[in-house]
Amino acid sequence: MIKDLATPSRFWRPVLSPILLNLLVGVFIMAALNLTFWSRIPVPFVGHPFSAVLFAVMICVFFFFIISLFAVRWLQKPVLVAFVMIGAVTSFYQDKLGITIDREMIQNAMVTTAAESKHLITLPFVMHVVLFGVLPALLIFWVQVRRRPVRWAALVWLGTVVGSFVLFAGLLLSDAKLYMGTLREHKEILASQQPMAPLSGAARYAKMMLKSTKIVLAPYGRDAKPGPFLAKADKPVLMLIWAGETTRAMNWGMNGYARDTSPELAKRGVVNFSDVTSCGTATATSLPCMFSHLRRTEYSYDAGLSYENLLDVMKTAGFKVEWWDNNTGHKNIADRADATGFMIEDHPLPEACGRGGECTDLVYLDFLREKAATITEDTVLVFHQIGSHGPSYFLRYPEGFDGFEPACSRPELTECSSEELANAYDNTILYMDWVMAQSLDILNEQDRVIPAMFYVSDHGESLGESGLYLHGAPWFMAPEEQIKVPMVIWMADRFQTALGVTSACLMARSGDVLSHDNMYSTVLGMVDVVTETRVPDLDLTAGCRGVGG
Repeated sequence: MIKDLATPSRFWRPVLSPILLNLLVGVFIMAALNLTFWSRIPVPFVGHPFSAVLFAVMICVFFFFIISLFAVRWLQKPVLVAFVMIGAVTSFYQDKLGITIDREMIQNAMVTTAAESKHLITLPFVMHVVLFGVLPALLIFWVQVRRRPVRWAALVWLGTVVGSFVLFAGLLLSDAKLYMGTLREHKEILASQQPMAPLSGAARYAKMMLKSTKIVLAPYGRDAKPGPFLAKADKPVLMLIWAGETTRAMNWGMNGYARDTSPELAKRGVVNFSDVTSCGTATATSLPCMFSHLRRTEYSYDAGLSYENLLDVMKTAGFKVEWWDNNTGHKNIADRADATGFMIEDHPLPEACGRGGECTDLVYLDFLREKAATITEDTVLVFHQIGSHGPSYFLRYPEGFDGFEPACSRPELTECSSEELANAYDNTILYMDWVMAQSLDILNEQDRVIPAMFYVSDHGESLGESGLYLHGAPWFMAPEEQIKVPMVIWMADRFQTALGVTSACLMARSGDVLSHDNMYSTVLGMVDVVTETRVPDLDLTAGCRGVGG
């Protein structure tokens, strides 16, 4: 099985058969890189340990079938090393942070920035990859493989592939109803199997991107025009949309949280909506879905790209549209609008930029002050926040806003206590509340415009509950921490008078069960843009305007 080479060699190297090498690597991957997978196996089989064992063996046999199928001849070592390295990387995030690496998470990784991704490359991560990825990969390359003649090797390969598949099928059919039901109802089990889950996600992402290249944009809401109130406004209407980042509803002060994390907005007469569900659990999905007319159950990446969105419709109605980004980009939302990202070199203010190579959302205030003083036409400004984005929560707020202490001051979230983590996260919300409140003061003081503001977070965040951190959980298993978000509307007194919508009327809807689905129609309703695409059932201003709109 293992022996010295017959030919002279300077260093001794073990010799293994191809099948044994595949088997040993497969056992290592299943044993060392699938802790979460093994922890989830017993859940659906309570009281039936034998069924659980057979199910686990079935999955292992199927994994060996996949290895045998691809790890052959000169491809064997590269494929095995790739499996090990991918598993080492993804198992860290799965086992340590509870992050499922699926198609959506692959998409998030592909569109992230270097500034954002570097916070996830921590010392524990590097040590994990070296120990469970690099060192095993070196061992795989060190081992020599005993190669048989091609014809004989082909027969052995075919027998191994067919035999492993037959064994897998036999195990599955031994109780097909139970096992198929388990796979269907407990998707989280296979979603945690490394490295097949991330490889499947990558394949689905590649398929999605290939398909998206053939999409032809369809016009939408081209009938949009100013309603009677907007048409009669004697000054430019300024609609400020704060597209929030990673703020969860349960830590929002105005939602009844034990801590008052939103005191400044509460002082400014905003309407707070306390029961709002996001479209997804990650920015790459939720953000474009928010600005789409499609409901969450209808939305997909392809569908989102297929239609013009809220910003396009407002542009059709005569609004000047600008997107200003302090995060990871506009995700194709502002493809047909003016879009600009804040760069540190453009904002050398030490109080706003520089820590960790990023800017806090303070950068928006001076810009907004200058912009509001020069607006001459109806305008929509979208501010995409850095908000409460993790894992480096401590970088999202400056000194002076660390109201909750002690706060976690490192990106290695599992190294902080739950109290430290909650304190740092709540500090980000406290600071965001202050920044947005300052933006309202700027708008209110600028009498050359008729201002209003709409704020909603794109998704929530897990802070260690049930072993989950950050966000991006698949929707079928997403906890409320990741899908319940705050939403706020503010309208200046002169906006309410000019546009015929009152805060008191909206307040009557503040406790309704709402979602991102409401954003498209509500924003159009607020500014009195008339279009058949505005859905009354989703428009929170419906019934609030006496005439027209």
